[in-house]
Amino acid sequence: MTAFAIPLASATLLPATPPGFRFEVLHESRKPGSRARVGRIHTPHGVIDTPGFVPVGTNAALKGMTNAQAASCGVQLQFCNTYHLMVHPGVEVVEAAGGLHRFMGRPDGPPLITDSGGFQVFSLGKETNDDAPELKRRAAARGRNAGTLLSISERGVRFRSYRDGTVLRLTPESAVLAQKSLGADIIIPLDELPPLNVTRERLARSVELSHRWMTRSLHTHLADPRQQAMYGVVHGGTDRQLRAHSVEYLSGLPFDGYAVGGSLGRDRDEMLALLGYVLPLLPREQPNHVLGIADPASVERGVPLGADTFDSCFPTQIARHGTLLTASGRIHIGQGKYKSQHDCPIDPEAASGADCCDGVSRAYMHHLYKQREPLYETLASMHNVRFMMRMMATLRERILADDL
Repeated sequence: MTAFAIPLASATLLPATPPGFRFEVLHESRKPGSRARVGRIHTPHGVIDTPGFVPVGTNAALKGMTNAQAASCGVQLQFCNTYHLMVHPGVEVVEAAGGLHRFMGRPDGPPLITDSGGFQVFSLGKETNDDAPELKRRAAARGRNAGTLLSISERGVRFRSYRDGTVLRLTPESAVLAQKSLGADIIIPLDELPPLNVTRERLARSVELSHRWMTRSLHTHLADPRQQAMYGVVHGGTDRQLRAHSVEYLSGLPFDGYAVGGSLGRDRDEMLALLGYVLPLLPREQPNHVLGIADPASVERGVPLGADTFDSCFPTQIARHGTLLTASGRIHIGQGKYKSQHDCPIDPEAASGADCCDGVSRAYMHHLYKQREPLYETLASMHNVRFMMRMMATLRERILADDL
């Protein structure tokens, strides 16, 4: 055992759920074969209905949307990225403002969740897949050595800032302390994210390293909980034996919830098959989160497997590139056929008043998109986020009716 490893037995002596955080299950579907459930996650900054969609605001902002606009679309929980906030403006600036909620002008909520920063660090490494194109573009613009993973050790990781090439270190302890300064309601411990195509031996070593890092993270967190909850992250790639081992280890620790992370497969079917195996292994009395996946098709098929929340930048990202979500499928508003659809709302099947862009035609959205008007990104992002929130509400209704 290394100097940094913490025995499982010692971790089980730590206190559990912090004040202000609670998960309650309101209804479990009676449909045969379904593990879907409707619940509520209570946090110091508000309640989150589950199953729920969590939009990603990388730099403590949903692109193109104000807090009021996000609230009008039904956003109850927002994801912010620790790595970006460490690089700019710096966690000390956010802490001086009174934490993320006050910094963002939303002191009374709704709740926030932050990651450890590890995903961004490992996405910039030479051996990872291209999971962070935005970061890589920024890195490339600042020189070949900017924004790269330098080393991984038992202590943590060393990397260069994508902003100015400064060498930074991220450890399990520093990742937690950064999130303490940010003050999110739910925080994520540091974990390693190897690429999809690695040997089983390499993957197994990664899982064990992540377990040691997360145990250290949990000790640091529980030394000063600050009414924050921490989710453990289940790893193991597509190897079911390693995934089961990860669940067994982490469920023996007093995490407040669990997230399924790492590589989930090469396509949606492989991902859903893996989730169908992993989710039933997780403690049923705590919330389960799927990291980085939230396209409508995956969410609708993932909810019956037992997932409670999903996060992704997908809806807002595709909105900026011209793709809008509708009940009949995706449309690309830049196509010429929408130029003259004056009497057609973006989603004709949405109930009146349910669309954030109610009263705006496809023709107008086509015009804004083609002219690169900033208003387009606001309306499109609001539309797609509202679509996801309506979809989650419908899924909750179906679960309550035992139809999902």
